[in-house]
Amino acid sequence: MLEPDLYKLSAYQYQLPEELIAQYPCDPRDSSRLLIVERSTGKITEKPFRVIEEMVHAGDSLVFNDTRVIPARLVGKKKSGGRAEVFLVRRHADASWDALVRPGKKLQPGATIVFSPAFSCEIAEVLANGERRIRFHCQGDLDNMLEQCGKIPLPHYIRREPSQEDAVRYQTIYAVHPGALAAPTAGLHFTDEMLNTLQHKGVSQIKITLHVGLGTFRPVKTEDIRTHDMHSERYFITPEAAGQLNRSHKSEGRQICVGTTCCRALEAASTAQGIIEAGAYDTNIFIYPGYQFKYVNCLLTNFHLPGSTLLMLVSAFAGHELIMEAYARAVRDKFRFFSYGDAMLII
Repeated sequence: MLEPDLYKLSAYQYQLPEELIAQYPCDPRDSSRLLIVERSTGKITEKPFRVIEEMVHAGDSLVFNDTRVIPARLVGKKKSGGRAEVFLVRRHADASWDALVRPGKKLQPGATIVFSPAFSCEIAEVLANGERRIRFHCQGDLDNMLEQCGKIPLPHYIRREPSQEDAVRYQTIYAVHPGALAAPTAGLHFTDEMLNTLQHKGVSQIKITLHVGLGTFRPVKTEDIRTHDMHSERYFITPEAAGQLNRSHKSEGRQICVGTTCCRALEAASTAQGIIEAGAYDTNIFIYPGYQFKYVNCLLTNFHLPGSTLLMLVSAFAGHELIMEAYARAVRDKFRFFSYGDAMLII
């Protein structure tokens, strides 16, 4: 029976000095630090991230989320000349988008925002949650116009404007499918050289796609975490990837899930017997202590915000007490936290 206190939001708070929130990425990518947490023994050790090359062996599999962050933040002007901002949230099949806009009160249906002479959008509808349904007008390909006019949407705790470097560094090196509003940050530590080394060792590399949404940063506001309204995200697993995942799961090797986004997709796609089903789905799976994992048995992840659903997920995976001990050690030893921060390997 789960301790009742682990259903309380207060169980997932910790003190984090602001100076430990990474504002810039490590250079090179794999020069970050790694906290290794062993679930069976409770042992916690510190290593350079590059030690992953030695810890992962032939027959093991790495599962990556190959989503690509879109330049979702657009700054333009209203017809009056005033500044207006659009933050893209989700794309629809009819090519319209849901978006957050500023200034909200002045951007009503029919309003136009101009980003360049060849690129603008029109407010089509005000949605019940305050978002706007918008339609773009552009000369040429929309994705190209977004790349030209948009900015990478850095998380709110990175207190600076995005730079040209962020357009590269806030993407994994294997990012392919555009659609994410935030990076699957556990993958930011990998380099081409590291992946080549692991491939030559006989380590399988399997790609799935989950488009990370804004809900990743949405705080839990209910003291009883079970009443939290979990956000939904779209994920895709090809038949080829599902076959690789299922063969890997039957083997003696380990399946190392790179990131909580991968973990959510795999657990959502898994049957009770641990069989991964291919397809394109939406998931609002909420994993917190008491959850019984069906597929994931090793997890590589960054450090997460206090009171976040992702901290609850890793607490479910490794045990709340062990995770809070690991976080306390990471704070004590001045690890770098959040998106551009260091990593934790839970085995």
